[in-house]
Order: sequence, then C-alpha cells, then structure tokens
Amino acid sequence: MLLVADVGNTQTHIGLMDEGDVVGEWRLATVRHRTSDEIAGLLQGFFSLQGTQLRDAVDEVGIASVVPRLTQQWVEMCEKHLGVEAFVVGPGARTGMRIAMKNPAEVGADRIANAVAAFEKYGGPCIVADYGTATTFDVISAEGDYMGGAIAPGIEVSLEALTTRAAKLIKVELVEPEHAIGKSTTEALQSGVVYGFAGEIEGIVHAIWAELGERAQVIATGGLADLMARHTDVITAVDPFLTLRGIEIVMRRQQRT
Repeated sequence: MLLVADVGNTQTHIGLMDEGDVVGEWRLATVRHRTSDEIAGLLQGFFSLQGTQLRDAVDEVGIASVVPRLTQQWVEMCEKHLGVEAFVVGPGARTGMRIAMKNPAEVGADRIANAVAAFEKYGGPCIVADYGTATTFDVISAEGDYMGGAIAPGIEVSLEALTTRAAKLIKVELVEPEHAIGKSTTEALQSGVVYGFAGEIEGIVHAIWAELGERAQVIATGGLADLMARHTDVITAVDPFLTLRGIEIVMRRQQRT
C-alpha cells in the first residue's frame, strides 16, 4: 500500500492509501529535530496498533513537506527502514497543472497537492482554504491552472500570539462558542476567534470572487475546517483528506508515460 505524509510546520498528517482510498490516518506533532529512526519508530507504533508491520504493509511512499530538514529525514527513513525510494512533491514534478505564478518554485508542496486534488475531484474554478499553521487560500481556474492565492496567519498561531502578548488573557481550548456575546474571558476569546476567522474567509473569498467575476466553489481542509464551515455559508465542501489524495495524484502522474 501507499503511505503518504503531509509534513506541515505544526502537524504531520499521515495516511495509508489503498487504490485511492484512505484506509488509515494519523496526526503527530511536527518536531524539526526528529530523526529518521524516530519517525520509523512512531510509524511502527501506529501500525502495531492495527496488528501489522510497517515494512509489510507499505511498498510506496509519497511526501509533501514544507520543512526541508524533515524532508530529508523522511527520505532516509524510507530507504533505511522500508527499502523504498520516496517520492517528494517539489519543483520539477509533473503535476498536470500550470502554475501561473511569478516564481512557481516558491509555492509550497502542500498547496500544489491541494490544488491538484481539488481540481481533480471538484473541477474549476475553485478555491481551497487550508487551515494549518497558516490559513492558505489557493485559486484554481476553470481550465485547471493554479492562479495564486492568499496567505493569512493561522487560527491557532493567532490565538497563541494573542494570549502570549496580553498579560490578562489566558490560553483557551478552541471549541464551538456557546454565545456570540461571551459571558467570560474564555467565552469572549472563543467567540472572537471563531466568528472573527469566519469573517476572514468570507472577506477573502468575496474579494477573490469579485476578481474572478464568478462564485467559485470553496473547499476547506485542515484540522479546523469543520469548525469554520459551520459558521460561514461560503464553504462548499469540507475535505479532510484533500492533501493526502493530492500527493497520491501527483505521484501517479510521474509514472505515466
């Protein structure tokens, strides 16, 4: 089976895929000094819980990473512990998508994977909103070209910065607010974050729609996509496996002759 890894700045999302279907998934904290042996040990732990061995189950690996040091550690882990050469989404990969950017190489691997998977499944024009360390908005044209997008501070990063810089504000769990009008500091923070970032996506999406001249569908992904989708009408679909599927699609396109 195929193991795919989306290595982000905060979390690493791992999926086990069988003929295009995600049959297992795990998330772990991204630790920049983690070694290839440690990665293998963590993965073996996940597979042991399912009653199988990592090396027996996996014969292909695809990686999209925005952390260069960990990219190398993942590649080394695949060679040393799986005996396979990992495919890494990056410059030079055949994506089947024209990147209409001033410098195509600067677009993150995860954003390319998202765009490819979104156009493959939903068609264009479409917008991908990915809630990660940053909140990214990627725009794909009706013809399937990657047009560019927007990058905003991530929800959890923004909340952490606020509570770190404000002496009387405490860290809170990011959950569904019971009220728009908070009756405590915790409730006020939860309301401000959720409704504030719901307003953010609406503002950015409406600006993109105006520039496109049409209402492109919006696909949300990332850990907080479900929460945000419940508080805005602009999100068309929530797809938690979008990046993982995108890695597989790009990987398969390298194998076509």
